[in-house]
Amino acid sequence: MTRHGLTTGAAALLLATASAAPAQDVGMFGNSPSRNMTADATGLPEAWDVTTGMNVLWSQPVGSQAYGGPVVAGGRVYVGTNNEGRRDPAIEGDKGVVMAFDAASGEFLWQMVHDKLPAGRVNDWPLQGVCSTAFMEDDRIYYVSNTAHVVCVDAEGFKDGENDGPFTDETDTSEIAGDVIWSYDMIGELDVFPHNLATGSPLIVGDMLYTVTSNGVDEGHVNVPSPFSPNFIALNKNTGELVWENGVVGENVLHGSWTNPAYAEINGKAQIVFAGGDGIVYSLDAATGEIIWQFDCNPEDSIWALGGRGTRNNILSTPVIYNDRVYIGVGQDPEHGEAPGHFWVIDATGSGDVTDTHVVWHRGGEDFYRTMSTAAIHDGIVYIPSLSGFLHALDAETGEHYWTYDTFAAVWASPFAADGKVYLGDEDGDIVVLRAGKELEEIGEYTLGAAVYSTPVVYDGVMYILTRNRIWALQEGAQGEPL
Repeated sequence: MTRHGLTTGAAALLLATASAAPAQDVGMFGNSPSRNMTADATGLPEAWDVTTGMNVLWSQPVGSQAYGGPVVAGGRVYVGTNNEGRRDPAIEGDKGVVMAFDAASGEFLWQMVHDKLPAGRVNDWPLQGVCSTAFMEDDRIYYVSNTAHVVCVDAEGFKDGENDGPFTDETDTSEIAGDVIWSYDMIGELDVFPHNLATGSPLIVGDMLYTVTSNGVDEGHVNVPSPFSPNFIALNKNTGELVWENGVVGENVLHGSWTNPAYAEINGKAQIVFAGGDGIVYSLDAATGEIIWQFDCNPEDSIWALGGRGTRNNILSTPVIYNDRVYIGVGQDPEHGEAPGHFWVIDATGSGDVTDTHVVWHRGGEDFYRTMSTAAIHDGIVYIPSLSGFLHALDAETGEHYWTYDTFAAVWASPFAADGKVYLGDEDGDIVVLRAGKELEEIGEYTLGAAVYSTPVVYDGVMYILTRNRIWALQEGAQGEPL
């Protein structure tokens, strides 16, 4: 699980946690290292109207597909998208693009552009762009590009007129271009084989960066071209050097690996929890990558079958750590359709294989269908939707069912709980706003005009929502231009 010649002193890189920096200077998928989709915020809008501009602070077009972000820190908003928005008319064709906007005004600041991988859709699906949600800390932005590079870029781009860091291979140094500090090539260095797309949202704890490698199956969905390549790695965030790697999934990967790690200290031990491409959740020692515990999120008699026809599922959700427990649902590629799934709550204080010993509670079969979403846990209630569009409210301690809301549309996004409300976007382009609590109360449903595949974030009282082709900033009392 570790390589010879790796950087020593990994434990020293964990002297500070990611939450040690001021909240306004750090942004990530899930708002905190525990990845819980909630935030301490007040005064968020309960309604908006994009046709009149009511409660719309600003909006900006992005590409034609957008899955990365939004994430906000340091007064900037980051999104991952494709090149169909053509911010630079000189850059043509299908590309992976990251864009930065001013959080207050919506002004476009800069973009980082990545070419497509030459193998085509097996490794880099057309028009999907950059799907990684960044980790933003101080003046650095970290993400996984469509070319399977872990990239660290300057938050100012070349707008500040300086080429920061040792990386000098940029061909575009214009004012709207991104400025790379370092880039780690997972294909070139680790021989990983991303299936369909390299993704994953990095997590930084202290000076360590953690991410999945997206290693998966070939185009025939049978063979694993790189069974000995790692599934999960840790890098030094300052230099991009490999600290350790873990290849526990190996040839058991079912499809691909696209989820994100979570972090917590449990029983005095720093743990990184990630969902493997084999449908198993692993807890790793944050300093060494050694396995602490593992939990199979599928019944023992489950069977994987091509096209989602089997009963075994892989995992597209991100684990959420809450009160020393891990909350996680299983699912498959949405092209595989709907089918019974599982939602697990796992006691994270164990060691070894805890599949049969550390289940706190579980919902499955006809009670819970496949999900791609990550849970929001707020005031003791778990909010978790299925791909089918049913949002469940469950007691975090016992799993008791409080209510289910039907969006009447497919849901790829995760719920966001804050300010006594729950927000959830769907594939029809609507956001439903519900009152948080044990009783179902719909406040309203509002359109944003295009499918919503990501989760809202909040910064300085403003809520940012990314649709398939546009980024929106919503604020109570704002009056923007009608769309």
